[in-house]
Amino acid sequence: MNRTLKVLGALTSAALLAGCTLGKSETFTFTADLPPNFYYRASAVYVPAKGETCSVPGGKNTRVGYNRHWPKDYKNESIVALYRTVSGCPLVISRLIVELYGKYGDDFGDFGSDSANLVIREELPDEYREKFNQQNESAFYGQCEWLFRTSGGKRRIVKILDCKDADASGTLNTGRPVAGYTFDQLPGKTVKIIITLNTDERPYMKDTWVKVPNGWKRCMGKSFKDQSAFCYGNYKDFSSFMMPDGKQCTIYPGCTE
Repeated sequence: MNRTLKVLGALTSAALLAGCTLGKSETFTFTADLPPNFYYRASAVYVPAKGETCSVPGGKNTRVGYNRHWPKDYKNESIVALYRTVSGCPLVISRLIVELYGKYGDDFGDFGSDSANLVIREELPDEYREKFNQQNESAFYGQCEWLFRTSGGKRRIVKILDCKDADASGTLNTGRPVAGYTFDQLPGKTVKIIITLNTDERPYMKDTWVKVPNGWKRCMGKSFKDQSAFCYGNYKDFSSFMMPDGKQCTIYPGCTE
């Protein structure tokens, strides 16, 4: 069982919500250490507090967003409330969904994304609960990599972002980055996600590129118009392609052989 499933399983079996003194303005700070040209957008999810029978009509306003318009007006620190009251219903935070974005070009759509999760419960087994240092800071880790492919009639390079959970030493786990905390750990504290980037990119689809000493060459397929263009054993006929900046190339990522 991968680490993400173990953590989420423990969270499900634990008590869902904490008892709290409603009306207290308790918060924690969420921040990120990301590679260049990376950003995050977060969404805090709130549910009725323990023992409450109320509900919010349609679930409206039970989420609070941060950096919704990234990278415009981007702030690396987000102050997250543990408790809210919506439509007269006392709510507590259940999790913080973190969307990780990486830009690889200047066009509007030249970005990839993946997700991470910070989950909050009343109780957690010690092995699934993150620790804080003497500076009241805690960190959890992940590693992302770019998967490249060609798209469209011009065979333009597009990239897909793939992020995995990791530990402080960089050892990867299956599943996306995830961390668990209890309510009593968080007031006044700082939680940081630390993401590293694997600089060795790889093809998104198998049998479409061929590894050569200086990079990767794109198989031609049936013709240049062949969108899938699988190699199917033909490792001699290759095609050019377009980089995100419009440059015509024959080898990735160096462009020219």
